[in-house]
Amino acid sequence: MSNRDSRRSLASELAAAADAYQVADVIPHCSVCARPCCCLDALVLELEWKQIKTFWKLGESRNAFDKRLATGGGPEEIRAGNGLYYVHSKPCPAYDLSGHACTIYGQDIKPAGCSDFPVYEDMGSVTADLRCEAVNLDALVARLARAVGPEFRIVQSADAEFPFLVTLAAKKTVKKAPGRRPPRA
Repeated sequence: MSNRDSRRSLASELAAAADAYQVADVIPHCSVCARPCCCLDALVLELEWKQIKTFWKLGESRNAFDKRLATGGGPEEIRAGNGLYYVHSKPCPAYDLSGHACTIYGQDIKPAGCSDFPVYEDMGSVTADLRCEAVNLDALVARLARAVGPEFRIVQSADAEFPFLVTLAAKKTVKKAPGRRPPRA
């Protein structure tokens, strides 16, 4: 197996372990969460036009909507940029506040960021967003370590600018040769 293939395989194992952690530990907590991420008070949701049109039940064209946004005609929680839309400070319209549940869960229209948050694979490592109260970093590290096996160790590093974002990377464990002593000083 080539080095590239082994990195791809390791990334796949990490991604699968992160997904399993989300299913087993994070998603069951959503219904009792004190600060649901879907309220978008601390998070920004990235959406495509089809999602904006569907969630806000818009009948106008994208061009007309973009003009309305640019002139301050709302919705105030939506900002356009780079061909996408960014939503913040009001609950997602697809979130049922009374039932603490997503009304589009499991549907194709569900934003990718919603499925990934708060634990996701990113460029061969796993990122954990500690703003989610359901994330238990020790439990996640243990699950990742089991997934990659004893030949790897999980190394943690927090983002300097956003310390609530923790990267978990699998690093090859260095084995000491038996019977060798370190050189004397």
